Amino acid sequence: MSLQSQTKQTNKTDFTVDTFPTLHTDRLDLIEIKQVHLADLYKLFSDENVTRFYNLLPLTNEQEAQKSIDWFQSRFKDKLGIRWGIAFKGQQNIIGTIGFNNFTKRHRANIGYDLQTEHWNNGYITEALKTVINFGFDQLEINRIEAEVMQGNNISEKVLDKLNFKNEGVLREWMFWNGKHYDMTMFSLLKADYDTK
Repeated sequence: MSLQSQTKQTNKTDFTVDTFPTLHTDRLDLIEIKQVHLADLYKLFSDENVTRFYNLLPLTNEQEAQKSIDWFQSRFKDKLGIRWGIAFKGQQNIIGTIGFNNFTKRHRANIGYDLQTEHWNNGYITEALKTVINFGFDQLEINRIEAEVMQGNNISEKVLDKLNFKNEGVLREWMFWNGKHYDMTMFSLLKADYDTK
């Protein structure tokens, strides 16, 4: 999933969470990403298997991960987005991130996620997504959650399909990054569909 959606929002919403909300699943804690996670983010985003389907080149040093921390924190501060660190229950080190790159209350949001490759195929992203989706629909009053997936990211597509996201088709040359245009597949989940599943 792309770190930053191509759809930018500049207006603030009436997002009511003043302190960062920690969420919990059976195996995971979804926590605020802080300065202490710099090395964790570097490990995550220096892996070309993780960044392969991102608009991000693999990081070459820890300080490059600072941009991600700054971006995640500014999105929350400005009430434009919210991104959690994925941690094992009771631990503070994060193994991935998940959240809404942007959202408009009572309208729509763009979701993104990533995970260290050593933890793939254990159901962690699916588990975290369920909790984040519930938060989006219930607390942020989002009506439509969108996921833009780069062509070839079959693992991400399978996760979204499992959670009943609908494949709405290919957005041709939707993303421009690093001097090149990329096709993206748009997936969406509506609150009405989610409530009736």
